[in-house]
Amino acid sequence: MAAPLSLPRSARALLLALIASLAALIAALAPATHAYAAPSVQEVEAQIDQLWAQLEPLVEKYNGVHEQLKQNQAKQAALNQQLAPLQMEVDLSMSRVGALAAQLYETGPASRVAALLSAGSPQALLDQVAVLNHIARHQQQTISATRTQLDEYNRQKAPLDALVGQQQQQEADLAAKKKDIQAQLDQLQKLRQQAYGGSGTVPAGNLKPTGCPVTPASGAAAKAVAYACSKIGSPYVWAAAGPSTFDCSGLVMAAWASAGVSLAHYTVTQRQQTIPISAADLRPGDLIFHGSPPWHVGLYVGGGWMVHAPKPGDRVRMAQIRSPGTPSSYGRVRA
Repeated sequence: MAAPLSLPRSARALLLALIASLAALIAALAPATHAYAAPSVQEVEAQIDQLWAQLEPLVEKYNGVHEQLKQNQAKQAALNQQLAPLQMEVDLSMSRVGALAAQLYETGPASRVAALLSAGSPQALLDQVAVLNHIARHQQQTISATRTQLDEYNRQKAPLDALVGQQQQQEADLAAKKKDIQAQLDQLQKLRQQAYGGSGTVPAGNLKPTGCPVTPASGAAAKAVAYACSKIGSPYVWAAAGPSTFDCSGLVMAAWASAGVSLAHYTVTQRQQTIPISAADLRPGDLIFHGSPPWHVGLYVGGGWMVHAPKPGDRVRMAQIRSPGTPSSYGRVRA
């Protein structure tokens, strides 16, 4: 039996080095199997808040254009109602003129000659023609006056028609962006599912950590505050204003509507509809605005708390007025 091959010490060292190098190369070429820690709920919530901060102003812009469109359509309907009797008068006058034209056609030159031949006297025919001419002038004066009025109404109506057309175009543009809004909402939903699993619904948590309202209100404000407090737990739905789902400005609008006060479904207009106040002057029923121009609003209920509709996947809840960030302004509703 042949003796095993014995390598010199230097050769063995070289062989071991080659084997080690080959093992390192194989390890480097092998698929990476690094394990990354899943983001925490807090990290996912931070991503959701960042995305929603970009999306909520677009939602409120949609609300604003839709609100303006409704107002302009109401103005147009009112003006059309004013125009209806005048249009009817014009139509009636035109039918009378048509009848007169037919009569004059039937009693044209040839007929007038026949009438002259059969008339008892030339004076009788002249009297008849004079009456027809008087009727014609009267009708023309009526039509002219009515047409002047109608032209004036149409002149006043034209800018409104143009504005409504512009608003309809804006709403169409925003409706086209609705797909983009929904795509971003879907992205929010995926983040929520990543954080909470299942349907991705944000855990309710403590929706009402203290009594609501914290401070008693009075007058119309008491009704608005009571309504908002009663809606705690209702789901957030963008562009909704109740009775069971709300966005932020929709909740405020519905709350004050329950007290008989009309507000727009738009944070910017709601800010314009209120009296500016300071934080030191806050009392239940006042509005808390965030952003400039404002893109979020809540209803103050005392003690530094507000009721608001936060974001998709969440519910109407109580929150500290600084929880979405430092408020940009405060407003008191003219009740």
